Amino acid sequence: MTSSGARTAEPVDRSRIKAVAFDAFTLFDPRPIFLACEAVAPGRGSELASLWRTRQFEYQWLRALAGQYQDFFAATQAALEFAAQSLKVDLRASERERLMRGFFEMRAWPDVPQALRDLRRAGKQLALLSNATAPILEAALTNSALQGALDRIISTDRIKSFKPDPRAYQLGVDLLGVAKHELVFVAFAGWDAAGAKWFGYPTFWNNRQGAVEEVLGVKPDGSGATLHELTRFIAGR
Repeated sequence: MTSSGARTAEPVDRSRIKAVAFDAFTLFDPRPIFLACEAVAPGRGSELASLWRTRQFEYQWLRALAGQYQDFFAATQAALEFAAQSLKVDLRASERERLMRGFFEMRAWPDVPQALRDLRRAGKQLALLSNATAPILEAALTNSALQGALDRIISTDRIKSFKPDPRAYQLGVDLLGVAKHELVFVAFAGWDAAGAKWFGYPTFWNNRQGAVEEVLGVKPDGSGATLHELTRFIAGR
């Protein structure tokens, strides 16, 4: 155990890695969605975005735990309603629609196309493994001219639950036909990195936000601000 209570991870055998599964936000930039909050709530956009993002995941997890599933889009919409009401921000229907539409307008981070090409040349299967719905994921791929760049588009909507439910991570094993130790999971959020490690995946934390590591008893096997670090990690460099 380290001083933070995290277990020391077993070394990743990179020679056995056959597949890479990405959380959606490691590939697609969500920032414009939340920056748009300032346009609909001048002077309070940052506050609205922060509460919305927090409730977005809390509502997903609460519903999953209670057996009251709503998909990513519906839970996110409910979280926006809560955030606006809590802050007494009067959003018109057109403004709510504008913010929610942002999830269908995401585009890839600049480093993504080259990283995917590098991994493909290295012979890896590539997949999305996301809480977002399939239409959201497919729209982001189209917006980014990345149709066909991935082998599988996997939404946890298939199991009516969300990561970090172990059944959500199991979808990668089942649909890609690989063992846990043969799949590297690439997380955007620290909690997702912890969930993937708990499940047993070799895990890379694409920490684009420069966030503090979660104190949950596990650590990612690698981390970096871009996917260039991921390709070096998988190559053993």
